[in-house]
Amino acid sequence: AVFNDRGWRTLNLPHDWSIEHAFVQNAPTGGGGGYLPTGIGWYRKRFNLSKSALSKAVWIEFDGVYQNSDVWINGNHLGHYPSGYMSFYYDLTPHLKSGENVITVREDNSRQPNTRWYSGSGIYRHVWLNIANPVHVAQWGTYITTPKVDSSSATVSIKTKINNRNAVSKDALLRSI
Repeated sequence: AVFNDRGWRTLNLPHDWSIEHAFVQNAPTGGGGGYLPTGIGWYRKRFNLSKSALSKAVWIEFDGVYQNSDVWINGNHLGHYPSGYMSFYYDLTPHLKSGENVITVREDNSRQPNTRWYSGSGIYRHVWLNIANPVHVAQWGTYITTPKVDSSSATVSIKTKINNRNAVSKDALLRSI
């Protein structure tokens, strides 16, 4: 189904649509929410991919959407994320096509009050479209710890998860410096 979004305005992310409205003394958010309105917001982004990009791994990462978000790519529901304060991502690879693709995001901040301070509404942090070779370090796939530390030395442990989207095993070299 084709959705006509031509009447929607163009904006830049990050974006907080609550702050664009008037302050209302009896707003459901109360003083902690800044006396601003909340509700449901929709976002759409069109982007083009070449046929060669379809052989890559592609995912979208949201640094923050406040809150209760649902995300679609080309009409395919990717998931629901309830938290408004944490990053999350979705694999777009199986749903992409050569040419125009459409990401749709719905966020619902209508249940009020829901926080102790002003949260805003919408995609209020950055969004990243990541494109990688079929063999790549997984999203959030590097874990660095210091299991042993004293005043003269430290042991550093690095664990890295590698994704291989190929149908067969591939040789790869991982170097952690």
